This record gives sequence, C-alpha cells and structure tokens, in this order.
Amino acid sequence: MEGNFISKLFEPSARAKVWRIFIFIIVIFVISGSIAGGSYLNKGVDYLKNKTGISINLPGLPEIPFKLGLDLLGGTHLVYTADMSEIDNADRASALEGVRDVIERRVNVFGVSEPLVQTNISGGDYRIIVELAGIQDVAEAVKMIGETPLLEFKEEDTAQRELTEEERKIMDDFNTESLTKVTEVIAKVVAGEDFATLAKTYSDDDNTKDNGGELGWITANDYPQVAGEVENYEVGDTSKEYIVAENGYEIFKLNDKRVKTNPFDETQKETEVKASHLLLCHNEIEGCESGLSKEDALAKIKEIETEATPNNFTDLVKEYSTEPGASETGGELGWFDRNTMVEPFTVTVFDNQEVGTISYIVETQFGYHLIYKEDERDIIEYNVSHIYVATISEADIIANDSRNWKLTELTGKYLDRASLSFNPNDNSAEVSLEFDSEGSDLFADITGRNIGKPVAIFLDGQPISIPTVNGQIFGGRAVISGDFSIDDAKLLAQRLNAGALPVPIEIVSQQTVGATLGHVSLQASLKAGIIGLILVALFMILYYRLPGIFAVVALMFYGVVILAMFKIFSVTLTLSGLAGLILSIGMAVDANVLIFERLKEELASGKPSGIAIRDAFERAWTSIRDGNVSTIITCVILYIFTTSMVRGFAITLGLGVIVSMFCAIFVTRNLLQLVISDKISKNTWLLAYKKTIND
Repeated sequence: MEGNFISKLFEPSARAKVWRIFIFIIVIFVISGSIAGGSYLNKGVDYLKNKTGISINLPGLPEIPFKLGLDLLGGTHLVYTADMSEIDNADRASALEGVRDVIERRVNVFGVSEPLVQTNISGGDYRIIVELAGIQDVAEAVKMIGETPLLEFKEEDTAQRELTEEERKIMDDFNTESLTKVTEVIAKVVAGEDFATLAKTYSDDDNTKDNGGELGWITANDYPQVAGEVENYEVGDTSKEYIVAENGYEIFKLNDKRVKTNPFDETQKETEVKASHLLLCHNEIEGCESGLSKEDALAKIKEIETEATPNNFTDLVKEYSTEPGASETGGELGWFDRNTMVEPFTVTVFDNQEVGTISYIVETQFGYHLIYKEDERDIIEYNVSHIYVATISEADIIANDSRNWKLTELTGKYLDRASLSFNPNDNSAEVSLEFDSEGSDLFADITGRNIGKPVAIFLDGQPISIPTVNGQIFGGRAVISGDFSIDDAKLLAQRLNAGALPVPIEIVSQQTVGATLGHVSLQASLKAGIIGLILVALFMILYYRLPGIFAVVALMFYGVVILAMFKIFSVTLTLSGLAGLILSIGMAVDANVLIFERLKEELASGKPSGIAIRDAFERAWTSIRDGNVSTIITCVILYIFTTSMVRGFAITLGLGVIVSMFCAIFVTRNLLQLVISDKISKNTWLLAYKKTIND
C-alpha cells in the first residue's frame, strides 16, 4: 500500500499530470493578479469590511503603479548647452553626439525609462534637450542626469611648498588637542571605565564608534598592525599606553580570540602559509617583458627546478625571476591564506606541499612558478575594539591642496570599465579600473616615470587615493582605494561606467511639461483596445465555440501575467509600447487559431480526443515556433540598433510574444486536455468541426 502511494506520488498518471499543470497555472494567475491588481483587490477587501462589518484580516497586497511614458504622463524638460571651446570644429558634432549617448545611458537603463534625448546645433550654439517621463521635480531630474564624474590622475609637483603660518598653527593646535584627548582617554581606560562607552564618546572612527569601537573578528591578514599589537594580550586586556599610529593614536581592547575554522565545517581549522616563489613569465602573458616564448620559459624553469634547494632558492629568485622587484625581495610573499592567491597556486601550497619543500612547476595566468613553502600555522582571529584619536600632518594638508599636484594626460575619458573589488589584505571595498589601449599606454608612462613616488587619483577635484608606485604597471589596470563602504564603491563604479561627458555641459533651461497626449487620449486608446479585445473574443467563441472559450481564458491569463511583468520590471508604457502589447495579443490569438484548425482536422479524421489534441499541438508547434522566434529576433534587433522610443516597443512586444507562446502552448493545451473527453469530442457542433469519415 505504501509503495503504491509513493509510486503515484512520483510517477503520476497522465490525468494527474494534467491536473498538476492546471494547479500550477492557477498559482501563477493568482500571484500575477495580486501584483497587477493589488490596489483594486485591497479596495475590494476594504469595501467588504465597510459594507458587511465583518473583520477580514488579510495581508495587504503590493500596490505597484504602472510607469507611463512622457507622451502619456508628462515629465521634465531640460536644456543643456555644451562648451566646445576646447574642441576642434571638425570634432564638435561627434562630441555633442557623445554627450547625448552618455546622458541617455544614465537615464535609460535597459531602455525602459524611454527618455527623449536630442541634440540641436544652431550657429555656434550646441544644445542637448532632455525630456524625462513622470518626473515633476526638476531637481530630481537634474540629479538623475548627474554631474560628470571627473576622474583625474595627477603626479607630484616637484616645486614643493612650505606650510603657511596659518596652516602650521592649525596643524599644531589640532595635534595638541588630540594628544590631550588621548592622554585623558588612556587614563580612563587604565582606571577601568567601560571601554565601549569611552569609544562612543571619544573615538574619531565614525565607522565603529556607535558600536563601542568594535572592529569585529580580524586576522593578521586583515589588520597586521592591530593583530601584532594584541596577539600577546589576554582576553579582556586593554592597552596600558596609547599606540602611535600613522594618522593618529589608538587604544585597543581584546574581547576574545580563537582559531579560525572553515565556515562550512567548524571542525576544520584554517591555516596560513609563509612562502616565497620564483616566477618566469612568457610572451603570451600581457605585460611580460622576459623575451621568452612559452616553450622557452617552461624549459628554463625545468632547468632551475633541478638545482633549486631551500638554501639557494633566494639566490635563484634574484637571478632568474621575472617578477618586478624580485631581485630585492627574493620572491618573499609573507603570510597568506587560501583566499589570497590564484587557485593553482593555492592548491599546490596548501594541499600538495610540505613545509620546507620546493614545489613542482605550477602554471598560472602569470606564468610558471616554483614555490618554497617556509612555514604553516593556524590562523588566529581576534575580536578587537579600539578608540581612535586622529591627528593631521604636513602631508595631509599639502595632499589636499591641488597646488601640490599637476595634471597628467590620463583622465576618465580613457576609462574602459570600472567594477567593485575587495582588497585581499583587509577585505576593504575598492574600485578596479581598466583603461582602453590608449589609456593603458598613458598609465604605463605615468607609473614608469613615478617609481617610488605617489600618484594621486582625484575624483571631482578631491584626492580619494594617493598610492605610491612600486614599479611600472602595464595592462591598464588601477585600483581606487579609500574609506569606501560597499555601497559607496558600487555607486562610484556605476558613475564611472556611465561615462564621463566628452565636454562640459551647463543647464540653461528647466521646466515641467504636461502629457503630450493627455488623459483623454489615454482613455480613448484604452477604450479602443478593450473594444478590440471583446470583438476578438466574440469571434473566437462564435467561430470555434468551446475551444474559443478556452482561447479567451488563455488571453485573460496572458493579460494578467503581462501586466504583472510590466510592473515587476518597471517597463515604461508609452503609446508605442501599448501598440507592441496589443500586437502580441494578436499573435497569441494567431497561435490558438493554428492549434484549433489542426485540432478540427484531427477530430474529423476520427482520432480519440487525447491523440487528436497531442497531434494538433505537435503539428501546429513548428509554425507557432518559427513565427514567434522570428518576431523575438526582430525585437532583439530593434532593441540593439534603435533609440529609446522604439526600444520600448521592442521590449513590450518581446515580453508579450514570450508570454503569449506560454499561454497558447501550456494554458490552452491544458484546458483542452482537462475538459475534452472522447464523449465530448464526438459533439461536432461544440467543437466546430465536420466529420470526414464514419466512426
């Protein structure tokens, strides 16, 4: 009995499968209906409560409004003028088009916001007209366009200057106050006052002061200076004296410590390795200048492998390694965990190598490696709180003074891509930059002439990162680091990816505009669409009778699902978008017509209902598939190669075709299989066919 139940559960009959699909369709319909008509359903529940007095405790459904386009809703009209004073006459028209493209990218993500962005050249006046649907607040529209993220790389101005007397006094006064404050705080800490309360009162670290100065669980890889300070503390210990840090003073408290374990298996300890390596790159590696082919590099490192020992490994690294700076560092990598290195390197040193040995040859995207594993140990995690008191230096004051830096040729103009990344040492959020080929060459030149010197990255006139160049960098990759939250770094990457405007622009006119068609036109358009749908439904029912009723039910399902999708994906509805929607309804009806005509033929030939329905769908499917796929391909082409208005038409038509195909193939078919039996299939009037043979 139990086996029979399980068999029915996992191997249902054909009839049970039909019922399962029907229930699935009903679930989709209910969910889509709650999204598409959430506001109406909520009003209906409120109406019943008021009329009947019965308390109906139902959760409120989401009320997501439709987004209407500028031609139906109105919006904001902005006029910008472009400054072409620095652009050659021959390039001004293309520069203006570049401005238009950048602005449209910013406000037309995925083509659904349907802005109208146009250019106008009149005499010596270069203008961009922007119309945004549904935005009545001009300030919000200007914010959406956004200021140009001005990304600049600057190098030190060798003409260094001294601080002015006023600047020096500001610095000295600030640092004196900081020393007084930290002295007072350390006395309170040593006296046993609550550390968290002191952090909230005195700490200058805005990221931690509100939670009592807690840094959370850290390792030596995350915060090497902090871990080095507290590694000999007992749990609960605090600093007995303030620690002089790079940009201020710090006081620490060790809340707890533990051996770090695998987050998926707490019985497995995580370790870190101390190692050095010898690298040979080859001409298939971007930026490699060894002059070796891949075959030569492999042959060379095989020779080195035969003579390498722990005693001579450092000497071999200094003699043969192609890694920049290896002749000074000896290939030393320090301590690192599994997440620091690339996978082939990590697998070798952590899983396949003993301490004190030299590895086999390891190939990575950087070339061929030999690895000397010097030591291995458990990773210790420390739960630390700190109180930070900031100081300022001459370098801080001068670094924030644009007079100390001079422009290079490299700007955001040459940026190819920006993305969110994380620093492997402390896991802080950063923004990775990739430049185009011209920008890569400029970056290589800048880093080449500034080895050992700082190069500042300025955004919108403010320095956000001032790294020191350790060696010439090829490949056009840079990192912007700073005090970023993940959201801040992600937003900066998005702004940079949106593109820097080719020329400066200035807003000269801004106003709110009304709908170009207006409410009356919208109502008339909807009325015409509803009348058309009713006529189509009547035709389907009168001509195909029972199957026609199923087609109308499938169209109702289609309408609810497609409206829900428009709300979920925030598709902006314009008159052209509504045209695409109505056209897709016609295609859904067309699919049903093909299916029903085939069904009439199969039933007329005397086939049983189940076989007739199956054969009708199989024979109609190729025509439905080819017609709909060709339409979807057309929509893709329209989306890629046209402007925003046509893109909106392409999106609504494409979504409509996909949903209409689902309705024809699944909803209509399921209803036919569920209702039409062999007995009903013999009713020629109900199914609108004529027998061609005798049963």
